[in-house]
Amino acid sequence: MDKRIWLLLGIVILTIAVLTISTELNKSTEKVIIENIPKEVEVTIYNSNLAVVKEYRNKFLTKGLNHVFYEGVASSIDPTSVKLKALNGNIEVLEQNYKYDLISFQKILEKYLGKNITGYQIYGNNKEVVEGTLLSFSGKQVILKDKDGKINIVSLDNFILPELPEGLIVKPTLEWLINAAETKNYTLELSYLTSGMTWRADYVAVVNKDDTELDLNGWVTITNNAGTTFRNASLKLVAGEVHRVTEGIRYPAPRKMYAMEKEAIGQPQFREEKFFEYHLYTLKRKTTLKNREQKQISLFDAHNIRAEKEYVYDPSWSWYSWYRDQNKVKVMLNFKNSEENNLGIPLPKGIVRVFKRDSEGKLQFIGEDRIDHTPKDETIRIFLGYAFDIRAEKKQKDVEYNKPKGYDTYTWEITIRNHKDEDIMVTVIERVWGDWEIVEENYPHEKESNTKIKWRIPVKANSNATLTYTIRYKRW
Repeated sequence: MDKRIWLLLGIVILTIAVLTISTELNKSTEKVIIENIPKEVEVTIYNSNLAVVKEYRNKFLTKGLNHVFYEGVASSIDPTSVKLKALNGNIEVLEQNYKYDLISFQKILEKYLGKNITGYQIYGNNKEVVEGTLLSFSGKQVILKDKDGKINIVSLDNFILPELPEGLIVKPTLEWLINAAETKNYTLELSYLTSGMTWRADYVAVVNKDDTELDLNGWVTITNNAGTTFRNASLKLVAGEVHRVTEGIRYPAPRKMYAMEKEAIGQPQFREEKFFEYHLYTLKRKTTLKNREQKQISLFDAHNIRAEKEYVYDPSWSWYSWYRDQNKVKVMLNFKNSEENNLGIPLPKGIVRVFKRDSEGKLQFIGEDRIDHTPKDETIRIFLGYAFDIRAEKKQKDVEYNKPKGYDTYTWEITIRNHKDEDIMVTVIERVWGDWEIVEENYPHEKESNTKIKWRIPVKANSNATLTYTIRYKRW
């Protein structure tokens, strides 16, 4: 065969090979945008401004390299926590980028600094076209350099830009370079951590006329400020103190006012279970968590819980607070979180707001307090305020510094004045230190710990009672 024919045949084969490679490269760089609504979403929210998001979407990928854009993730995502896998095939994520430079008036003008723009100045019904190089801007007021080199400071009402600046996106987007094992429709599972989401428990208690029983309603209040909406999501809440390392990237979402939505009260809507050293609450149905929204869902409804009202006199060692509150007696409401007491469930930390009906049967607010995570069978003590008709006064009656014998002795007197028309019992607290002993007292004490003792002092209606005690401290 003629050499020219061989040469021509070689050129044809080489051209076909180059075209084939070019086509494959173009295929590999073709964008695959995953913007369809997830077929399933699961959100697990923690008390500490943290959530785990898991969602599932279907997308067709070709064998080999795919340039994939996954739209609609939370703008407060921690990109280092992202995990992507295919449930029905093999894929490999080679690269990942998180794009969060969202379109805004400010961002667009920032991208056009040093470039030509066109805008309009409007005077009544007149409109004047203004053109020039954008040097600076503040709101609608811009500084332009025209074609003659003159600097104009003008306020423009409308802007006309030739194109959207590169790099700005509509939604927070994860960008991946994915190597797919085969050409098929993949079910992709994406999971990641995000800040901007939290939940807390809120409780409403109504005490009876005699302050001996209460009804307790528990609510969970969920705040979504993560930068995206989770529609028809499976919701789980984790109660407990989860340790986190403070380092890491965070993209806080802007703070705005929240909408409030309350869902209907019915049977208990959450299933509770132990989870590691925490407690997990799973909503038995699906719900939508809109961005920049606060949602309340009923947690439980318990009735006829036995309670005790307790008066406590507990002067602080802090001089300022002791001086301010030295004569005040606290009012506490105590109840046990047990099955025998019609409760007995792990209670997440939150605020308990307490109400009582007045003589007309109307509910009135009588105080609130914050409780910590409380396991079952523990006693909950709620500080409601200070008793109006009860006063106490603490005086030091004597002191002896006996250096040769190695101890100091202090004698205290506490007078409780009851202006109520009923008999009461007041708990008196004393904070102690070091090596101590009670050497004399007119009411028996109870030792709660090596640093705390208490007395229970009965006081008749419209009468006074006095507690006198002597404490001996061993010198160091």
